[in-house]
Amino acid sequence: MPCLLLGLLLAGATCAQPTEGEALRNWFDDPFLALSRDQAGCPEPAGPRVSEAERRTQAHRRAEKGTTCWLAGEPDCAQSSAYRYDAGIAEALRAAPSLGATLAGSSVWITVQGRVVYAEGCVRDGAQAAALERRLRALPHVQQVIPLLRLQAGQRPPYRVFPGR
Repeated sequence: MPCLLLGLLLAGATCAQPTEGEALRNWFDDPFLALSRDQAGCPEPAGPRVSEAERRTQAHRRAEKGTTCWLAGEPDCAQSSAYRYDAGIAEALRAAPSLGATLAGSSVWITVQGRVVYAEGCVRDGAQAAALERRLRALPHVQQVIPLLRLQAGQRPPYRVFPGR
């Protein structure tokens, strides 16, 4: 049974890949912003931009994830959807003046999806990555931070790159 489930998951992931020349879009209007662009040669992440096939694959999962916490009546879930917090989290990021020093010499983009903050890009070193992660976790309503950061120039980025950039 586990092999069958794994096979189905892999098949779904393969089928959801964009085809050559297919445009990627931010179908769900997830907040996506560049916090810094100081490191030359850092590839721009695809962020929340996905193909039409990926959008269809994500739709059900997003609907379920968005309401689970609220339906369970958890105290930290006043909004009926986790995605309703995302704009406020992004606004808090834009307004955080102290992030500037944390980001010096980096190129970092942020995607906010269902109270999860994805940090993608390039930083100087592990200490800078850790400091950024701590700052992001401290923001109100953030449930999780996923740092996908390249620590050394020349390494392959640990995130999907936006085609043509």
